[in-house]
Amino acid sequence: MPPGKVLQPVLKMKVDELFLCWLSESSTQAMLQDCLQRIKMPGGLEGVGGDAGQPGPPFAAPALACRPRGLDSSGAPSPSPVSTALPLGAASSARSGPPVRGPRRSAGTRVVQTRKEQPLPPAASLSIPTFYFPRGRPQDAVNVDAIIAKIERTFAQFPHERATMGDMGRVAKACGCPLYWKGPLFCGAGGERTGSVSVHKFVAMWRKMLQSCHDDAAKFVHLLVSPGGNSLAQEDFIPFLQDVVNTHPGLAFLKEASEFHSRYITTVIQRIFYTVNRSWSGRITCAELRRSTFLQNVALLEDEVDINQLTEFFSYEHFYVIYCKFWELDTDHDLFIDAQDLARHNDHAISTKMIERIFSGAVTRGKKVQKEGKISYADFVWFLISEEDKKTPTSIEYWFRCMDLDGDGVLSMFELEYFYEEQCRRLDSMAIEALPFEDCLCQMLDLVKPQSEGRITLHDLKRCKLASVFFDTFFNIEKYLDHEQREQISLFRESESEGPELSDWERYAAEEYDILVAEEAMGEPWEDGYEAELSPVDQKLSALRSPLAQRPFFEAPTGLGAVELYEYEHGGDDLPPS
Repeated sequence: MPPGKVLQPVLKMKVDELFLCWLSESSTQAMLQDCLQRIKMPGGLEGVGGDAGQPGPPFAAPALACRPRGLDSSGAPSPSPVSTALPLGAASSARSGPPVRGPRRSAGTRVVQTRKEQPLPPAASLSIPTFYFPRGRPQDAVNVDAIIAKIERTFAQFPHERATMGDMGRVAKACGCPLYWKGPLFCGAGGERTGSVSVHKFVAMWRKMLQSCHDDAAKFVHLLVSPGGNSLAQEDFIPFLQDVVNTHPGLAFLKEASEFHSRYITTVIQRIFYTVNRSWSGRITCAELRRSTFLQNVALLEDEVDINQLTEFFSYEHFYVIYCKFWELDTDHDLFIDAQDLARHNDHAISTKMIERIFSGAVTRGKKVQKEGKISYADFVWFLISEEDKKTPTSIEYWFRCMDLDGDGVLSMFELEYFYEEQCRRLDSMAIEALPFEDCLCQMLDLVKPQSEGRITLHDLKRCKLASVFFDTFFNIEKYLDHEQREQISLFRESESEGPELSDWERYAAEEYDILVAEEAMGEPWEDGYEAELSPVDQKLSALRSPLAQRPFFEAPTGLGAVELYEYEHGGDDLPPS
């Protein structure tokens, strides 16, 4: 080996391994013993350096390899190396004797350790600018001191510089927030515990907010989230929505009917999660809130006096329709419905197999479904919106989960045939000739155009503009027949229409609300003898509201209403619509 060249760690280990293998062979041991004896015998190595033509001892050359360099036959130092060379290849090997090999091994080890101690060059990732901002992108133009000064001037107008819930509207505007952030601001500063907020406590809270949260979504989540959390649960929205119910002019007729507050709040919360919580996790993150239009709708609450114009979340008319539909099915009025109750929806239009899938837990939460086979009013909100509008991403996911029997993320031909069999039996009972499954399957595959043959995925249905036709074909007999009577071209035209057209849900809610209002105006009682429910048209409550025992959906011990969404107190009949 050339002087100064160091073995790499892996190569060095291999050389050591080969050396040990060679050393452990019996022939090598015999050779080394013979060499040792010759060294001990005086003059035992003199004949080795003779004429090359004279045959020497059989181990002469190996014996030289075992003799330390720089020693003659008598053991004295020699000025020149031994003239007899090692076998070919041994000159560059580490096996030239322990005194030579030992220092090279230790020197190589020292060099490797020294290299490890050398400082590493700076990572290339340090030069990549920050691109992930979970709490919003920081803004350099925010003047925190000016905002705090404006808030302090606002608090100076209140007695003892303390703001009550009624004063928080002015504080919200001083913070640059929409008016209906006043409830979350009040709770975020601890006002729900003391009934008022001091200027020092609010300023400390808001200064910390400005330093850690850099957009509206992060601020809204920070204000409503429970301590230690980073995402919003359903109950976190209750203080905010209770304030909307208490103060919005479009809901003034509900002030005297506090028993209906919880029903409206439950409906709005379910609509928020239906639209915003795209992950189906039951908790809304900053990213989901940022991608939705919820905060824009919250800002519109300040300018829109008619709350029914905010159809995406807050419309009272939509709540009216949903609650009336639930009341019709909930015959015992215990705020839960079973499979037989739900099957009566829309005159038994939905197949029995699909009803069973809904109650299987594929699209519902809570222990009530698995233990007692019942779903709550909150689950019914998801069902009704999904049933009446099968074009939204959430509704497509809802029905895909129900049809995916094995949960593998793919609708197989077996699963489609499983649901279509009942459709065929129901058509036969109606004296209507059913299309054979093979022909129906060809039509559906042409409609969806799946990317993989014989497998329909969620992505395929979301890409298809006629997912509603696909779903109704397999489990809704009434809508299936309606689609069959209409030309497919007209369906495509409806799906491709652009502009501010009403969604299927908005169209359904408007039609049903008109029917319910007309029935109320005519004084037609319901089947159980009670009149139709509250009407927002008159903007007041009926003076003949039933005095039956009132059971709220959840308890509201404070003015902002801390509630439980799924655990209810049952102590009598539910409120009938009046």
